[in-house]
Amino acid sequence: MFIRRASRPLRNLQYVTQKYSKETASHSYVLDQIKDLAPAISHQTNFVTDRAQGSYIYDDANNEKYLDFTCGIGVTNTGHCHPKVVKAIQDQAGKLLHGQVNIVNHAPMGTLIGKLKEKVIFDKKLDTFFFANSGAEAVENAIKMAKHYTKRTNVIVFQGSFHGRTVATMSLTTSKIIYRVGQQPLMSGVHVAPFPYCHHCVCNSKPSHTCGDRIESDCCMDPIKHLKTLFKQQTSPQETAAILIEPVLGEGGYVPAPKKFMQELRSICDEHGIVFIADEVQTGFGRTGKYFAMEHSGVVPDLLVMAKGIASGLPLSGVVGNKKFMEKSPVGSLGGTYGGNALACAAACGTIDAIEEEGMLENATKMGEYLRGRLNEIKKKHPSLVGDVRGEGLMLAVEFKSEDVGYGFSSAVAKNALKHKLLLLTTSIYETLRIIPPINVSKEEVDIAVDILDKCIEEAKADIKL
Repeated sequence: MFIRRASRPLRNLQYVTQKYSKETASHSYVLDQIKDLAPAISHQTNFVTDRAQGSYIYDDANNEKYLDFTCGIGVTNTGHCHPKVVKAIQDQAGKLLHGQVNIVNHAPMGTLIGKLKEKVIFDKKLDTFFFANSGAEAVENAIKMAKHYTKRTNVIVFQGSFHGRTVATMSLTTSKIIYRVGQQPLMSGVHVAPFPYCHHCVCNSKPSHTCGDRIESDCCMDPIKHLKTLFKQQTSPQETAAILIEPVLGEGGYVPAPKKFMQELRSICDEHGIVFIADEVQTGFGRTGKYFAMEHSGVVPDLLVMAKGIASGLPLSGVVGNKKFMEKSPVGSLGGTYGGNALACAAACGTIDAIEEEGMLENATKMGEYLRGRLNEIKKKHPSLVGDVRGEGLMLAVEFKSEDVGYGFSSAVAKNALKHKLLLLTTSIYETLRIIPPINVSKEEVDIAVDILDKCIEEAKADIKL
């Protein structure tokens, strides 16, 4: 009797659970619930994805697949759900999900540090690590380290930079006003120097000046002159703790800093005892054909910030530097509950293994050159529309002539691309598309994407009657 009475509620519970699970699995249900996300979160698409693999994201409800040349904004560098990364996550999930770094030591973190030391870090000149969750958090901690080390207050950043959306990092961000609008006054002590954006440089019109690939070009060094003027007018070297730079501007337009500029910046930091911080959140882990973009210039930063592609989709970030730049931070001044999470560290180990074993750096270089060549074909085909093709490896941009195409042209191209099942992103205050496929992308996928892009430019041109 007792059993029969208990079984009816149990059957009812099973029915409700099955019904709820079925409802929550439906795309219409998910879309309805997503409406309750904060309105400040923008959405590029209106479909629900249940799975992704390699270079594609799938909309199973409509039996469609999208070629993803966004990589979650430079996160899934190894492609979606790379088997080696998935295996590393699965193996770790049954052992330890979280071991707080202040309390226990865990194997995935130790293994990751070993792999980073062996594979990544500039001839072992950077040897000490700190792990966090996001790029913004890592940037903030790097700034704290620099201030602890130098006992100075001020920081220099560059025009067009993006370092995050927290109060401190949006104070360092100058790529778009939307990231800081309505939040003044911001963190004090931040000073902005011009970035060597060759396409918009005042010296670009000089016949003797050559802009182009940053490894081959010779920077006019006008931005360095402005930086030295800033030292005389806004913050003296003696009160400047750090110079923080993206070796390739991200949100600012995918603009590589010239080699000569980076080398001079290193010399200035050495001369004045300023900490050189490289923000490689978006440029790291093979995106430019090297593990880190700083390797192209031969410049070793004092502190290097990493995130995004480090764990192929799991939240993990870090700062690496020479021990002397970190040992001045008092015990307890740096930390975080989830920093160096065991599962995320395992994913990062799997990511490095996949990159190494499958030659993804070489592929990023080879396919980057090929993609850039195809994009230059588009530039030649549309000389009145396309002003610049630039970038490094598979971190490339197409900038349209803003004065000719008008506001919103790049967004129109991206929207047209979505109709043709290609995911693209815009960037910068100028009319610019950023193109960031997985670093193991195939030639066939590159050709598909470029053909679609060419078609979408034609469509956008027709729509606004250019």
